[in-house]
Amino acid sequence: MPNSPINQDDINKAVWNACDTFRGTISPDLYKDFILTMLFLKYISDVYKDDHDKLVEQYGNEPDLIKAMMAKQRFVLPDGASFWDLYEKRHEAGNGERIDVALHAIEEANGSKLKNVFQDISFNTNNIGQEKQKNDLLRHLLEDFAKDILNLRPSRVGSLDVIGNAYEYLIKHFAAGSGRTAGEFYTPPEVSDLLATLLDPQEGDEICDPACGSGSLLMKCGRMVRQNFNGSKKYALFGQESIGSTWSLAKMNMFLHGEDNHRIEWGDTIRNPLLKDASGNGLLHFDIVTANPPFSLDKWGHEDAANDHYGRFRRGVPPKTKGDYALISHMIETLKPDTGRMGVVVPHGVLFRGSSEGKIRKQLIEENLLDTVIGLPEKLFFGTGIPAAILIFKKHKQDNKVLFIDASRAFNSGKNQNILSSENIEKIIATYKARGSIDKYAYLANLEEIAENDYNLNIPRYVDTFEEEEELDLMAIRTERLDLQKQLTELEMEMAGYLEELGYE
Repeated sequence: MPNSPINQDDINKAVWNACDTFRGTISPDLYKDFILTMLFLKYISDVYKDDHDKLVEQYGNEPDLIKAMMAKQRFVLPDGASFWDLYEKRHEAGNGERIDVALHAIEEANGSKLKNVFQDISFNTNNIGQEKQKNDLLRHLLEDFAKDILNLRPSRVGSLDVIGNAYEYLIKHFAAGSGRTAGEFYTPPEVSDLLATLLDPQEGDEICDPACGSGSLLMKCGRMVRQNFNGSKKYALFGQESIGSTWSLAKMNMFLHGEDNHRIEWGDTIRNPLLKDASGNGLLHFDIVTANPPFSLDKWGHEDAANDHYGRFRRGVPPKTKGDYALISHMIETLKPDTGRMGVVVPHGVLFRGSSEGKIRKQLIEENLLDTVIGLPEKLFFGTGIPAAILIFKKHKQDNKVLFIDASRAFNSGKNQNILSSENIEKIIATYKARGSIDKYAYLANLEEIAENDYNLNIPRYVDTFEEEEELDLMAIRTERLDLQKQLTELEMEMAGYLEELGYE
């Protein structure tokens, strides 16, 4: 069915239904990697098959020429390693081992592009049962992805981003069911939209997320450049992610969205920053740095921070058990001196906690780096119900003031989670751009006012959202009370009459 119409909802439903193979057998935290990896394998296999068929049609029976040309394609698939090779042998024993061998061969054949991407993913694990059960489950999985609806050939899909969208759809649904671990790999799309719009990525920008998760926030910034500059891909995406399996998700996510101009490193950003300059001694600098990092991370690397080789903690070393300002300090130090701008999601404690955090906050404000504080609603993020805030920093501000926006009460209620609607987002952005005070919603504070508040950024200190209660009319209330007493007396007399008629005294 290569020419059948593409419907995004049908594709999403088909990949989500493929999860039925594992539901009730293993937890979503385990099988999400199998589903997402299989989608990636199916995609590159269909693309490879499509390209091969086009070359055969163009050059006829010239196997050596076609093989040489296929070796220059976006992805190389060794013999026996494609999805379709695995599908043909699905009824044979050893499905798990065959899939792992195929993934390893694909890594080897694609050099640095896919190096180590599948290292934390094994289909040949006893976590999905003993050999026969495992073989049956993986056979069903291969059959699910072989269905006509999941024909992902470019000749069928065209320029539509259905594969990337399906991948994001899966990641979102896995996040919804993953509890506290969801925040490790997923930022709600509404928050990504808001951050990307606030940071206003431009053509030619280098954009970094030092805690990139599955990469959705980075890709939202890239998409905004394409939208605003006639499809231009003159930008570069950089990221680092500490969790190996999540780093793999980010790499696959980038390729599925056609974001080949990326550099995503695997490692701990604070302990071992890997986005370094050509000398290897200094950090790379970016036009935009943005992140939705884990909140108040414990054991973030405090023991080595005082002797940091890159001087990231010159404003102070954050407390041992709360790493929020560790990442903020890192992000500040990786901003380009002229164009650098930064947006980071933080818990509210970052705004007012004292001690070493207070000292760091004070210096950032005195250096006039802090541009805007935006309070967000509670229950906005997967895995936590606490309200969060967005901090915007800029290297070159146009004034020496800080804009406070209280958007904590503007949201739509979902089943388990609150959602920022397009109207909520538009109001925040319009207020951010106008950069002025709005009664009960926003306040533009100068640095003297913030100093008077002892550099406490708690939003209610600046945005007064207190609503006066309506003044009570005591005489009207007394009149209503007397009227009610009169009605009650009449009802009592009426009830007494009924009782007397019935023979009760």
